[in-house]
Amino acid sequence: MNKTLIVSTDGQAVLRSHDNGATWRRLTINQELEYDDCVRCLLADPRDPQALFAGTEKGLFHSSDCGANWTRIDSALNDYTIWKLAVHPDHPDIMYAGTGSPSLAILFRSRDGGKTWSRTGLEMPPKCAGVSRPRMLALAVDPDDPLGVWAGVEEGGLFRSRDGGNSWQRVDTDWAPSRGNSDLHDIVVFPGEPKTILALVVNGIYKSVDDGVTWTRMDAKETWGLYYTRVLRRRPQSGELILGIGDGTPGSTGVILRSEDRGRTWRETPLPTQPNSCFWAIGTNVADPDFILAGTKFGHLYRSEDGGLSWRKEWREFSEITDIVWLPAVPGAEADDHAHHP
Repeated sequence: MNKTLIVSTDGQAVLRSHDNGATWRRLTINQELEYDDCVRCLLADPRDPQALFAGTEKGLFHSSDCGANWTRIDSALNDYTIWKLAVHPDHPDIMYAGTGSPSLAILFRSRDGGKTWSRTGLEMPPKCAGVSRPRMLALAVDPDDPLGVWAGVEEGGLFRSRDGGNSWQRVDTDWAPSRGNSDLHDIVVFPGEPKTILALVVNGIYKSVDDGVTWTRMDAKETWGLYYTRVLRRRPQSGELILGIGDGTPGSTGVILRSEDRGRTWRETPLPTQPNSCFWAIGTNVADPDFILAGTKFGHLYRSEDGGLSWRKEWREFSEITDIVWLPAVPGAEADDHAHHP
């Protein structure tokens, strides 16, 4: 399968490879997305295998040619930094965007596939105790219901809506305040009844097997020896999870953990080299559940072709990685010819 690998960065916008990582290309000049912009998040467009969205410090962008060329979506998001995007794969018209530092932390909603956006009632104060200006790092749409959405704020708590964002309930109020419960980094929701939800906080994982009524906590430092839990992804079409952690932010090393039982038990997966910082981003795609990318904060990129059982480090290193996606397609010759090697 032809694949496009795409890495977003803080300062070099997006870089991409259309040849399985052999060569990498930066953006050309005179695009609406500048080649030295800060891109905070990426999201594959479920309507088109060559298309994806990018959340940046100046709003929302879209590419229809595997990241070679980008256009800005003129919308209510223009003046906000977008930290997270989410969509229901079977209902791609319903999308959510979480914003934050240096702009206000607000959850936005689109009902037309990202063309227009409106604010929901979930908004955070301008400042918080933990990270100065909060940001919505964690969004998850219920796989069984496109109007069921979970939102986690760094730093501000875990919230859920059952009506597409019209009303919200805070669900972490019973978590021990001394354990960093309000500092959310990621969320995974498994389908089925009762639902299993995993909420990743700065120093552990909260898990619910009764649709968020009750929660149990797994402490990162006590369990794995590293305290900073950063990114959590479900391996597509399975109950397996991939967890990226480190010894701090950005830290000086990282570990990838894998669970085959929805987070009940975990084991560390071997890495060929020592990562240079905490694992910050994980990229998967339903087109090939075995192919997974994982990147550290300071630019090391690893790949697995067996569902996370083993990994190899890519030759290319990056500036600060913010997110990773891969697409089951490569652009046409015309788009690809305009790209260049960094």
